[in-house]
Amino acid sequence: MEKPTVALVFQAVQALYHDPDPAGKERASVWLGELQRSMYAWELADQLLQLKQDVESCYFAAQTMKMKIQMSFFELPPETHIALRDSLLSHIQSLKDLSPIIVTQLALAIADLALQMASWKGCVHTLIEKYSNDVSSMTFLIEILTVLPEEVHSRSLRIGANRRTEIIEDLAYYSSTVVTLLMTCVEKSGSNEKMLIKVFRCLGSWFNLGVLDSNFMANNQLLMVLFQVLRDETSTNLHEAASDCVCSALYAIENVDTHMPLALQLFQGVLTLETAYHMAVAREDLDKVLNYCRIFTELCETFLETTVRSPGQGMGDLRTLELLLICAGHPQYEVVEISFNFWYRLGENLYKTNDPALHGIFRPYIQRLLHGLARHCQLDPDHEGIPEDTDDFGEFRMRVSDLVKDVIFLVGSMECFSQLYSTLKEGNPPWEVTEAVLFIMAAIAKSVDPENNPTLTEVLEQVVLLPETVHIAVRYTSIELVGEMSEVVDRNPRFLAPLYVTDPVLNYLMKGLREKTLASVAAKAIHNICSVCRDHMAQHFQGLLDIARALDSFALTTEAAVGLLKGTALVLARLPLEKIAECLSDLCAVQVMALKKLLSQDPRNGKAADPTVWLDRLAVIFRHTNPIVENGQTHPCQKVIQEIWPVLSETLNTHQADNRIVERCCRCLRFAVRCVGKGSASLLQPLVTQMVSVYQVYPHSCFLYLGSILVDEYGMEEGCRQGLLDMLQALCMPTFQLLEQTNGLRNHPDTVDDLFRLATRFVQRSPITLLSSGIIVHIIQCAIAATTLDHRDANCSVMKFVRDLIHTGVSNDHEDDFELRKQLIGQAMGQHGQQLVTQLMHTCCFCLPPYTLPDVAEVLWEIMVFDRPTFCRWLENALKGLPKETSGGAVTVTHKQLTDFHKQVTSAEECKQVCWAIREFTRLFR
Repeated sequence: MEKPTVALVFQAVQALYHDPDPAGKERASVWLGELQRSMYAWELADQLLQLKQDVESCYFAAQTMKMKIQMSFFELPPETHIALRDSLLSHIQSLKDLSPIIVTQLALAIADLALQMASWKGCVHTLIEKYSNDVSSMTFLIEILTVLPEEVHSRSLRIGANRRTEIIEDLAYYSSTVVTLLMTCVEKSGSNEKMLIKVFRCLGSWFNLGVLDSNFMANNQLLMVLFQVLRDETSTNLHEAASDCVCSALYAIENVDTHMPLALQLFQGVLTLETAYHMAVAREDLDKVLNYCRIFTELCETFLETTVRSPGQGMGDLRTLELLLICAGHPQYEVVEISFNFWYRLGENLYKTNDPALHGIFRPYIQRLLHGLARHCQLDPDHEGIPEDTDDFGEFRMRVSDLVKDVIFLVGSMECFSQLYSTLKEGNPPWEVTEAVLFIMAAIAKSVDPENNPTLTEVLEQVVLLPETVHIAVRYTSIELVGEMSEVVDRNPRFLAPLYVTDPVLNYLMKGLREKTLASVAAKAIHNICSVCRDHMAQHFQGLLDIARALDSFALTTEAAVGLLKGTALVLARLPLEKIAECLSDLCAVQVMALKKLLSQDPRNGKAADPTVWLDRLAVIFRHTNPIVENGQTHPCQKVIQEIWPVLSETLNTHQADNRIVERCCRCLRFAVRCVGKGSASLLQPLVTQMVSVYQVYPHSCFLYLGSILVDEYGMEEGCRQGLLDMLQALCMPTFQLLEQTNGLRNHPDTVDDLFRLATRFVQRSPITLLSSGIIVHIIQCAIAATTLDHRDANCSVMKFVRDLIHTGVSNDHEDDFELRKQLIGQAMGQHGQQLVTQLMHTCCFCLPPYTLPDVAEVLWEIMVFDRPTFCRWLENALKGLPKETSGGAVTVTHKQLTDFHKQVTSAEECKQVCWAIREFTRLFR
């Protein structure tokens, strides 16, 4: 773009905010975005801030400045840095009264500049000295001091570990000065609420960075002010700021032993807030109640290890748990939910210690918690219909269910289950209590030992006798409970009397299946029972088949319908081999007929009907029909799949332009091939021919994935290898064309993922075939380019391919072709090794997130194991090419750090040492 005038920029900003036409707004947004990426943005943003025409143009300019400093600081020559700093400080002073959001954007710009500008020494000291005596400058000074510690670990700034350490040491040195300044502000402003909020936000920010001196803070008046505010009647905003600050302080002292004086002050301070909590409850001030609960939870999290180590003594005082249980008694479930993470962690800690005496101390607290949770799970007495899973309360109940499963060992599953059952048996509670009790019972049913357990059997007997007159929600949850008790059913086959007879479990579930609101939960329970009781259910296969045939006459969700078919397929696999083919054919018939009907419809009547429902149902049948077939026996599913293939092929052809439908077709074919393994040989040629043909026109990545399945199944077969290689080469050409487009790798991560899955399967099944072909060079070049791709699955596939490729030349598995493999890998590495190592080092320093580094380490390890002396040289050359300084003049990496890293990697004796070294080294560039 050419340099625009300030007037034109102002006009575009006006259009962005005020143009009534959405298309005009969009054009302005695109143009301004392009401007922000250009070099002209620096000067134009500066001019707009000087002009101060209105809030919108100043906000745009301030935001542009912040963005340019974060993302494009390298564009500025070092001699301009001081002028930029002075200009920003001048702008924030002149615009301080225009709008708080502009002050925040400029404060962020100044903070990001200070972090990157190595020549600006002691920036905190400079700022406090310059502005602390001017009351009118105090708001923006505190704003800068708030965002500065927050930006130290910002992902937008790649300042590197060396600079970050230098900054943190500098901020720690001046931290007491900042706290003293904040205390002075409080003294001068009295009870000015806005200033107190700013002070608490700033203090919290310094706590979060972990640089405040514990001894200094323990005796600081600011801490007293903080707790005084929380005990007094204050506004919601001030209360929240004070609460956030206390939570930050508690988080900062998590390593309690090294922060003793401050830990004691915070511990005692929080315990004084119980009365204030009760006052907030009495005033029905939910915001403050939630704040107190956050503080109490953070207190418990911080002192968790102390509490477990020395319960009831000193700062292991169990009053902390009492505070959380008081919160659990609050009628609003949102309050107790805040504490869930603490209870998880407590359960995990106690489970690891496995000390019965210690468990005994905490058991009463967990019992009270469970009692409170059961009460919170109750639906409203006037609730109509079934419990909702997807609303906020439904999600809360699911979290309760997870928590109960995690802490139940402390109370004892059987004991708890029996107690819950006795409340139903002995009393006559209202329906909402019954439903909540059944819900908790369903959460723990699987953790109760089903062997010779009369209570479980009795519960099951009673539940399936519930009359249809009880509240629908009770029936819904009781069906869930039956599904969770499938192990009990398996141990007591009498519950599985023949289907449709007036006998226990399946009859109860069938009643549910026929009712609109209960159908899906009943289907899920039947699926559970089929999964666990496969052998016992074989006698009911005909009944299951009848259900499957009439699937669409029940009011089922897609997921529930597929689950029922899964259960049916699992049972089908346990039938005698000679019956499986006929039964599978019957089970598939409904779906095949539906697909045929769709294909027979005249496409001129509009768009062809969507076949995905039927494809998904066939896929689940193929996926879970896995009978045990002895060597030499014909697979019973082979004939059925051969008969179905023409319909799947025609469906694929009809919908070849629709990626979603093609994906479902490929998924269905994948499970069909997996189901019969080598038995699908007759499909291989027509399937590959069709895949290649469609892929030339519509390069759907799922064809590459399906190709990888075929290579996995047939790659070891001598007669299939050339045909599979031809398939790979035919699929690679359109793939490379797609990925070589501008941003091709970034725009098509699924294609990258599936291409390298396919290539990896070839390496695993037939490495010589691939390594001897002409296509391997292009695949390796594509892999090297794709190592930079920041996409979890795609990057993982690329790294796995490269690792497995090199490993074929390392692992002497006593196969006859090892020497040839080693020679071919040697040739490939001679050609691409240096480029690969250089790219990997650049990639892990500048492109990839930390979680991908173990994969990179594995590749480097394999290269080193293959040829250590050559790898040492390649790594040295790669390290020489890395930048040694940031654009702000800070040292990124010292010569010693480079040589230490080289030595750590090249002398490593196992892969995890390489991984640790890379993790530490790449921090220097983040």
